[in-house]
Amino acid sequence: MMAGLLLARAGIRVTVLEKHGDFLRDFRGDTVHPSTLRLLDEIGLGERFAALPQRRLARMHMVIGGKTVLAADFGRLPGRHRHIAMVPQWDFLDLLAEAGADEPTFTLRMGAEFTGLVEESGRVTGVEYRTADGAEHRVRTDLVLACDGRDSAVRAAAGLRQRMIEVPMDVWWIRVPARPGDRHDGTVFARFDAGRAAVTLDRGDYYQTSFLIPKGADERLRANGIEWLRAQFAQLFGWDAQVLNGIRDWDDVKLLEVTMGRLPRWYTDGVLCLGDAAHTMSPVGGVGVNLAVQDAVAAARILAAPLRRGPVPARTLARVQRRRLLPTVATQQSQRGEHAMLLEPSMDGTLSEVPGMLRVIDRFPVLAGVTAYIGGLGLRQEHAPEFARRAGR
Repeated sequence: MMAGLLLARAGIRVTVLEKHGDFLRDFRGDTVHPSTLRLLDEIGLGERFAALPQRRLARMHMVIGGKTVLAADFGRLPGRHRHIAMVPQWDFLDLLAEAGADEPTFTLRMGAEFTGLVEESGRVTGVEYRTADGAEHRVRTDLVLACDGRDSAVRAAAGLRQRMIEVPMDVWWIRVPARPGDRHDGTVFARFDAGRAAVTLDRGDYYQTSFLIPKGADERLRANGIEWLRAQFAQLFGWDAQVLNGIRDWDDVKLLEVTMGRLPRWYTDGVLCLGDAAHTMSPVGGVGVNLAVQDAVAAARILAAPLRRGPVPARTLARVQRRRLLPTVATQQSQRGEHAMLLEPSMDGTLSEVPGMLRVIDRFPVLAGVTAYIGGLGLRQEHAPEFARRAGR
């Protein structure tokens, strides 16, 4: 959506295909980081975004073996955005769709499911898709941007394969109702002890909570019964029966099968992968959507002028990958480090004390600003090209 909006503002004719009839998906890309908030200001959508219902998270605390440490403090960041905005992704996407509708060259087709690529003389020249009524359609294009996530159908159709990175966990997502007046005041709480790990985000009337489980353990652990999970949360967060009874049964617990990987080459003739389609991220830090937005900005800036001339040569698509490779690799390495330092020892029961790095960050609070900068702004920040900037409204 972001790539389409920015390219449309450059005068490029853009068609965005969305498989579903609406954007209503839960637990998807709700953590909007300062890097994205700055970008929204640059393209004139900052005020409209700020008006959306949201919670603002300013600090990341971890409770490890009963000891509380400060892991990140976004209040120390430079600029006006010193927080993570927790906004339902459907509201964010609706905002981008409304902005796109203002551009005469932007078209959004909902309920349009990608079914295949069209190739001529070894180059992708279009896509085929199916609408909700079962009708088959085809659209010709100078470039296909694959922005369809970790299980990208476009990536598979283009014959591109990720190199996978081993991960130790899957994640259960649960909405846990909050009691009136029960607030964490903009804090993310993560709790780790021997055998358990969970993170909860204050969303106002509920806690968006993730519970980490060993890779592939979903079926085995669900056999314990829902009371077992309630007991885990009671021990981790001190929630009472009034809160925990809001987890009615296992239907309230959604499984995210965590994968991590990266394409050696993000493109082929006529196709460029962005976001999770190019580099599937761990959910650690909630960086995935923000890294994808940064990819979109870089792609729009690099590709706008070539697209005015027609099909984009592969060497130009390679420039996008080169631009975005460093922050992608650095982020995945950081996530792998957190997996090894904290998540895996917690789940396998060997976590006995606060890791040394976190003890140092907690002792010197300025370092919590450094971790917030790395997670919230990241390396090689992208800024909106001049053709995409608008006055705020």
